[in-house]
Amino acid sequence: MPTVIEQAVQARLVAPAPRMESVLATLHYDRRDPFAVRIDFPAPATLEGADISWAFSRELLAEGVRAATGIGDVRVRPYGYDRTVLEFHAAEGTAVVHIRTGELLRFLDRAQALVPAGSEHLHLDLDDDLAELLGDAR
Repeated sequence: MPTVIEQAVQARLVAPAPRMESVLATLHYDRRDPFAVRIDFPAPATLEGADISWAFSRELLAEGVRAATGIGDVRVRPYGYDRTVLEFHAAEGTAVVHIRTGELLRFLDRAQALVPAGSEHLHLDLDDDLAELLGDAR
């Protein structure tokens, strides 16, 4: 059984230009970090011209496809009948992207099959995490 799920998705960047630009982003889920998901954006999609990754809770994404959620750096909400909006807030500004809800649901179903919601704690390796944390203290 794999420990990591990756799925490419079409993300539409919302910008003041007359047409939204689509970019290929990648969703990641790793059962070694079972509470989190990550989305990677390629350099051409960023103002800095460098690859950007955002990590946030899997629960936030799962709730956000049904109802607006999030009050911090990442916010998720449904948009229309087939899109979900992800907002990423940083000191440099805000990025808003639209992703087809079906793609997000497929990704969440795959993550659910790997680590069912509510069982994430069973996939944590606290001994390794503690050893890594204390590694410099020895």
